[in-house]
Amino acid sequence: MGEVVQADLVIPQELGAVRLDQAMAQLMPEHSRSRIQDWIKAGALLVNGQPRKPRDKVMAGDHVTLQVTVEAVADWEAEAIDLDIVFEDEHLLVINKPAGLVVHPAAGHDSGTLLNALLHHCPDIDHLPRAGIVHRLDKDTTGLMVVAKTLVAHTSLVEQLQERTMGREYEAVVQGEMTGGGKVEEPMARHPKNRQKMAVVPNGKPALTHYRVLERFAGFTHVRLKLETGRTHQIRVHMSHIHYPLVGDPLYGGRMRLPKGATERLQEHLRQFRRQALHAKRLELRHPVSGETLEWEVPLPDDLNELLTVLRQEAPYDPLGN
Repeated sequence: MGEVVQADLVIPQELGAVRLDQAMAQLMPEHSRSRIQDWIKAGALLVNGQPRKPRDKVMAGDHVTLQVTVEAVADWEAEAIDLDIVFEDEHLLVINKPAGLVVHPAAGHDSGTLLNALLHHCPDIDHLPRAGIVHRLDKDTTGLMVVAKTLVAHTSLVEQLQERTMGREYEAVVQGEMTGGGKVEEPMARHPKNRQKMAVVPNGKPALTHYRVLERFAGFTHVRLKLETGRTHQIRVHMSHIHYPLVGDPLYGGRMRLPKGATERLQEHLRQFRRQALHAKRLELRHPVSGETLEWEVPLPDDLNELLTVLRQEAPYDPLGN
């Protein structure tokens, strides 16, 4: 059984002559406008006993009723999987995701995912869309993720992501020696030929990635990246597009370009680094209830630290390129 959401409201004077979906978004702020629009289109929300369209205007004194069942996350099972919890309160859960953990069940990954772990840790989130998951990290990307535990938090986090006010910063090791920071502003969509991949596509969705250099090596660069949009594989696609693909990226990395005279130790270490060298290091957001600005930062995982150590020792940067 799902959770029943009910409402019995009268449109107040100040919301007369406003669109129905806009009026309801103000009267029921714990629900997103897209969710309210879905209920209106489905006929679950009635005005004076009659179904209406989201854009129809309401009048002061109109009687609005709603009865809808929000289905629980049906076929996914709770699993006792350890979580590295960085922060938790009544509304939010912030975790440091390890490499190898799939975020959401899909074909071939119907168990052992973050969602299964979340259902075990806080069972009440089974009534939230995608069990409170509002953004994802790829399976082999590590670092910070925020999960909503309440409907109020879910609505707020989705809005912050859409309005680009949530701060998300990453660190990565890329192939090639960058001369300085910059930005990549290229639209993205599914790859026209390979549906497993994303690509820069002229008519795709807007995507903007900022990057700056932290440390240079012979043939490689350690960078900090800031996302303004959250497209699937955005950093991996954008860095590959400007010819600085992430070390270890199996989809977008291409053939590893080893610097001239690379030592046996460096070659071996790069061969054994089998995931994209990407870590979600810093997260900043507005608390959905208190409005307080919260931020977290987590250290690089051991494998990335080890990669950087080997690069410092075996591939020091030579500005003259000797």
